[in-house]
Amino acid sequence: MELAPYAQVVVYAVMPGGEMLADSQDIPVQLCLKNKVSLNFSSAQTLPAERVTLTLKAQPKSLCSIRAMDQSVLLLQPEQELTVDYVYDKLPVQTLSGYPYEVDDEPFPCIFRPWPLPVEHPAEPEAEPSPEFGSPIRRKRSIFRPPSQNDDVYSVFKNIGVKIVTNSDVRKPHECFWFHELDGRGPVASWHHAPPPPPPPAPASSKGPKETVRVYFPETWIWDLVAVGDNDSVEVEKTVPDTITQWAAGAFCVSPVGFGVAPNTGLTVFQPFFVSLTLPYSVIRGEVFTLKATVFNYLNSCITVEVSLAESSQYSFRDCEGCQYNVCLCGEQSRTFSWIVTPTALGEVSLNVSAQALNTPALCGNEVSTVPDVGQKDTVIRTLLVEAEGSPQMVGYNALLCPAKGPVTKNFSLLLPEKFVAGSARASVSVLGDLMGRAMKNLDKLLSMPYGCGEQNMLLFAPDVFILDYLKSSGQLTPAILNKAKVFLQSGYQRELTYKHHDGSYSAFGDSDESGNTWLTAFVMKSFAGASAYIFVDPQTIKDARSWLAQLQKSSGCIRSVGKLFSNDMQGGVSDDVTLTAYVTAAMLELDGNASDPVVRRCLECLRTAVSAQLDNLYTTALLSYTFSLAGDQELRSRLISRLDQEASTEGGTRHWKRQGTSGDSAGSLEVEMTSYVLLALLTPPPLQGFSLDNVSSIVRWLVQQQNPYGGFSSTQDSVVALQALARYAAATYSPQGTTTVRVSSSGGQDQVFTVNQDNRLLYQEEQLSQVPGEYSISAEGQSCVLTQISLYYNIPPPNSFSAFTITTSILAKCSAAQPQLILLVYVRYQGRREETNMVVINIKLLSGFVLDQDSLKQLQNDSSVKRVDVDQGFINIYLDELKKDVTQMYSVTLEEDQQIRNLKPAVVKVYDYYQTSDQAATEYSSPCAESDSANQV
Repeated sequence: MELAPYAQVVVYAVMPGGEMLADSQDIPVQLCLKNKVSLNFSSAQTLPAERVTLTLKAQPKSLCSIRAMDQSVLLLQPEQELTVDYVYDKLPVQTLSGYPYEVDDEPFPCIFRPWPLPVEHPAEPEAEPSPEFGSPIRRKRSIFRPPSQNDDVYSVFKNIGVKIVTNSDVRKPHECFWFHELDGRGPVASWHHAPPPPPPPAPASSKGPKETVRVYFPETWIWDLVAVGDNDSVEVEKTVPDTITQWAAGAFCVSPVGFGVAPNTGLTVFQPFFVSLTLPYSVIRGEVFTLKATVFNYLNSCITVEVSLAESSQYSFRDCEGCQYNVCLCGEQSRTFSWIVTPTALGEVSLNVSAQALNTPALCGNEVSTVPDVGQKDTVIRTLLVEAEGSPQMVGYNALLCPAKGPVTKNFSLLLPEKFVAGSARASVSVLGDLMGRAMKNLDKLLSMPYGCGEQNMLLFAPDVFILDYLKSSGQLTPAILNKAKVFLQSGYQRELTYKHHDGSYSAFGDSDESGNTWLTAFVMKSFAGASAYIFVDPQTIKDARSWLAQLQKSSGCIRSVGKLFSNDMQGGVSDDVTLTAYVTAAMLELDGNASDPVVRRCLECLRTAVSAQLDNLYTTALLSYTFSLAGDQELRSRLISRLDQEASTEGGTRHWKRQGTSGDSAGSLEVEMTSYVLLALLTPPPLQGFSLDNVSSIVRWLVQQQNPYGGFSSTQDSVVALQALARYAAATYSPQGTTTVRVSSSGGQDQVFTVNQDNRLLYQEEQLSQVPGEYSISAEGQSCVLTQISLYYNIPPPNSFSAFTITTSILAKCSAAQPQLILLVYVRYQGRREETNMVVINIKLLSGFVLDQDSLKQLQNDSSVKRVDVDQGFINIYLDELKKDVTQMYSVTLEEDQQIRNLKPAVVKVYDYYQTSDQAATEYSSPCAESDSANQV
């Protein structure tokens, strides 16, 4: 195994006369690993929903990762499979050859021979004479030493990288020849040598009941970590999903002995009589699609089959013209049945199709129909997502109610815009007894935005640390919550490492960016340090990030900005270096709290110089107040917070901070951030005189009002900072006592009562509201604070009003093709107040029944202005680093019709600034193929 993947063998002999003979051979070695891992199912074939046992064998004390996926998914990217061959292919050296230049020998002297008459060979490239071939004897002549291939013992050893010291003659003298010039055309030689031998061949790769109701069809079935104890095996019991398919299971293990990989093992899930459905992932309300059900009979006899689609209030359907739903089906045959379906409800619609073998005396295939003993009736239930037209919108009405000093009432008016999609509006009210409860419930979806870059990934990571710290300090951390959070932490940690550069820094798109990013590297560093209390984090990753940041320190002590700032709204008023240095310094202080560290001390000198000058950026002032609070500089902390207190905006019993010259929601994300930094500064011990927790609660009430229905805020960074601040406040104000009653009433007569106590304070309680639009009142009475939210959802058509962006589309169609294609051209242009945008996302919703052509995806990914492309659940998300002002960019995608949809509705294309979500624009596109218009056909 130590010789794998090749054993390089040399055989040599020294003859009595002093001559040495040698030869070598590269021998492929069977690939194996020290940790012998195997994986086997208790049976090779089983029925859906049956219990099976997976037996894993490995070295004792191994930690193993097991996965089982649908074989059809693995066929899409077989090169990504982890095998022994894959592991050995990663070795930096497969075979040894040659010598380093430090120990190489001088060229052997020449034995000159007369050169025969030169013969020209047009196909051969002309060889330029080189000084190493020898000095010319006279003008227009030079020496040529042809290369040799194992023509002496010396070459045999050199070709396998073995250096020998001997007094035997092991090197054959080179025969060197004169070059002749022909008519001034340069040297021509007639020497021909054999091509180099081919490389050694690579080693060969190691390669129930009478009615079943099937509802569970995952692509990934098993994805678990399993520990092997003192024995060398462990058994894992699982319930087989309902998919009729072959599952491919694999495992790899690590242990003190070493690494090991198990060969794939398969489990076939099969029943001889079953039905399979074909339907789109989603449709828009009003569209009509064809539901196809294919029935397979793998029995040895003929059966009479009756197929039916269950009636439902969620959809209407009619039989297809001329279709029969009661047919004879003999062995090894299949038959497809169709219905024309029109969904009538929004949301997830369940489609229930049954195929039953009938017990009938009628002949079928010249024999009497039989009925199988097992699986006489197969029922499949699949869900279809039905969406409203237009773009989805959500609005959250939040309130933190603390009735300890008396009953508290909050009134809300649920209003809809003038233009919205009829029937799309809905609302719900939720109540939680804990400030962090909503974020805890939605750890995997704090934003209704994509998570496609290194910074966005941290939104799935950093808040987990804040929540775990809070729950741990308040004694509410349970094993179930800890395990759920650790899954997100481990996944986020592994994913973030893919955005790491070789020098230890991080950037939004990893190696596709020219360099690491100062701000993101500091963010990752402090987040990894916090997570190390709950999951394994390689300490070297934190050290590497800190070392890289330290290298950016200038003589002034400030940290140099490398890479693009996450939001260009940070650029203004003061040097970018000051804001960035404040952020990096805070991150380092959160890391270990050591203000006397040389790098931190010099950073603080830079910041003190900036404070002594006139600060004209409120964002920087808020961040500095937190940085100096962490550093323990109480004088500067007090001075900065006093100034911020004078700049606070107060309304309705709340306090927050906003930049000068902003109005409305144009700087909502930055407002949330700077307000959160002030809150963090005030909550950092020791307490500041005049700023008690009661005083601070007005800031918390404003932050809570800004939360979206998922518990996040506008974008990534404001969500992270705000949740960190709210977690600190929740820990400081936690009380294990008290019960509160919450009553929700409406002008329409709805009356709902919630009870929150210490047993259910983390329980998410929610009820639907019946009247939208409507007037609602929420009152609380009791001893403990409660967090209430009314979430309003509706769709709007693409706006026609002025926006910072313009977006238009055009379509080229191939409607007459067997599989119709659309070439969608998207034109985007930024025309806002800035010279360039922050990161931009183009969000394209696929038309119902259409899929993205994979060749088109590759072309889009190769576009230099495109940083990343994600395709997920009927949407294409295109990430752009930025858009320059008044410059139009065009992007093209090719869509293919996968399933025919009638009454096809338009789909929305949207562009927005990720950090300034109020800067957005949207339009629609539709398919000419759904109409009888061929004017735009290619």
